Amino acid sequence: MTAPPDVPLSGMNENELATLIYRVTDELSARGTEDSFAEMLKVVAHVGQRVGDAARQLAAANSWSQVAQVSGTSKQAAWERWRS
Repeated sequence: MTAPPDVPLSGMNENELATLIYRVTDELSARGTEDSFAEMLKVVAHVGQRVGDAARQLAAANSWSQVAQVSGTSKQAAWERWRS
C-alpha cells in the first residue's frame, strides 16, 4: 500500500484541517471492513499521542491554565493527563 501524495496542508487553517480529518474518518468508518477498523484504531492511537504533544506545546507557549480552559477541565487535571 502506498501513501497518498503530499498535500500542501500548511496553507490550510485549523478548521479546514479538522474538516479533512472528519471526512477521512467518516469514510473509514462507513466502509465497515476489518481493514478500515484496524486503520481507525491506528489513527486513534496516533491522534492521542499528538493531542498530548499539542497540550504540552500550548502549555509551554502559554500555561497549563490555557490547556485546561481549552480542554474544559481543571489545570491540575490537564497537567496530570498531558504533562509527559
